[in-house]
Amino acid sequence: MLKPRRGEKGRRRGVVTDQEALREVRFLLGSASRDREYLIEHLHRVQDHFGCLAHRHILALAEEMRLAVVEVFETATFYHHFDVLQEDEAAPPSCTVRVCTSISCEMAGAGPLMTALRASLEPGAVRVIPAPCVGRCSDAPVAVVQQHPVAPACPETVARAVQDGDFACPLPEAAVDYQAYCAQGGYQLLADCHGGRRDREAILSCLEESGLRGLGGAGFPAGRKWRLLLEQPAPRLVAINIDEGEPGTFKDRCYLETDPHRFIEGSLIAAWAIEAEAVYLYLRDEYAGCRRLLARELEALREAATVPLPAIHLRRGAGAYICGEESAMIESMEGKRGLPRLRPPYVAEVGLFGRPTLEHNLETVHWVREIIERGAGWFRSQGRRGRVGLRSFSVSGRVARPGMYLAPAGISVRELIEEYCGGMQDGHEFYGYFPGGASGGILPAGLGDEPLDFDTLQQHGCFIGSAAIIVFSDQDSARALARNAMRFFEDESCGQCTPCRVGTAKAAALMDREHWDRPLLEELASCMEDASICGLGQAAPNPLRCTFRYFPQEFESGARSDAPREGG
Repeated sequence: MLKPRRGEKGRRRGVVTDQEALREVRFLLGSASRDREYLIEHLHRVQDHFGCLAHRHILALAEEMRLAVVEVFETATFYHHFDVLQEDEAAPPSCTVRVCTSISCEMAGAGPLMTALRASLEPGAVRVIPAPCVGRCSDAPVAVVQQHPVAPACPETVARAVQDGDFACPLPEAAVDYQAYCAQGGYQLLADCHGGRRDREAILSCLEESGLRGLGGAGFPAGRKWRLLLEQPAPRLVAINIDEGEPGTFKDRCYLETDPHRFIEGSLIAAWAIEAEAVYLYLRDEYAGCRRLLARELEALREAATVPLPAIHLRRGAGAYICGEESAMIESMEGKRGLPRLRPPYVAEVGLFGRPTLEHNLETVHWVREIIERGAGWFRSQGRRGRVGLRSFSVSGRVARPGMYLAPAGISVRELIEEYCGGMQDGHEFYGYFPGGASGGILPAGLGDEPLDFDTLQQHGCFIGSAAIIVFSDQDSARALARNAMRFFEDESCGQCTPCRVGTAKAAALMDREHWDRPLLEELASCMEDASICGLGQAAPNPLRCTFRYFPQEFESGARSDAPREGG
């Protein structure tokens, strides 16, 4: 029970923390550090145990970590995966089913699935709520029962998962573990680096010559980034971004589930090359099975390592797309809301904990070992139409075989569909595609022969980003899919800047109307693009503008309905 403080000398005025709640929090935290940077980790501990974040536990955690209550509250309420209760609010049902409503899942019938689940599952015992992309787009539609993904999902399979009561995400079965990775020559390159058999300058030059670029979406040359970090004062850090929340993207999860040590070794080589004292891995909360796998394999590495390792920290996200942006991810790792920072200074200069930080996407460091062992020429020899390297394409939507495919940079979407994905689904004709997830814009089938790579799609108002290809057919509506994307951006805007916070909400409302007010939507789009702090608001108008530009037939009298269809 909360009681008013009496203002005794030396005590803060306000409310007295519930002592039972304080004992519970202390027990859950155990010997873990109470430093601010662990706030999100500790919020997870409390929520995992109690199923929500009660008011009394928020107060207890604030006292235990010596933080202002408002700091704990504003952080907890920022992230989708924390259920923060008001003082007298009842706890949610013990089981939550999240139904992904993003682009690929909407095409596959997420709306009817959610309606059916709400009608069939017991309301008082099970809560059914919509969720943004959960990174399993190739198996759409997807539902997540607590942490257990059901994909593809139907009312029967979800009900069975609820009834079974096994809510933990299973460990990936196909992962190469530490011993198997070492048997394949793993960590020998790292040993050579530490043993003086590899030269730092030669490795930097190799990466630069290979043309490897950041594969999280920005495309900054990796070797150049490493060299820039070496010019910064020590101590330096490495931060690996595994928060792939872009609708349509799941390549990092595929690499995590099959060959986790390859990216770990790449991260450690990067730490050696820039003389970093620690490596931080930021993993999205939706990948619960990957988190258990990583924790296990990192422990195996620490126990058996033959070279000095930097400190390796595994940090857990909490459901915030914006934390895919590098500075927002760093704010989150510091235990704060994931608000993008104004730049300059850049993360390479002032990053995590104010230190120069080498930030990379998982796939980027996944390639480090292979490029160095095979040579820059091998990587440069890959590609089509004059492009360089390989790309891991996450392909979903109306293709016969959705999945993650390793293909040459510069391949076209039409070639991807025919050569890798087994063509279109029966009864579907190629109509259009998202070349870079929800933020990368939308292109029509008439531009299906364009090379897919960095810098090749800008002339069309699009970009490849993280290579998330979502294919749709003549049975879909570009208007409906653009509206889905804008709703996603509205939900995921961090709210820090007005152009993005208000612009996405206003645009989503206008796009819900039968007739779109083009001049007003264009004005909103320009405002978001020109004045938003980060890429979310700047890219949010892309699908909207592309729909006007490439699908004008959908705005003519008698055009196809933009209502979501019942699925594939």
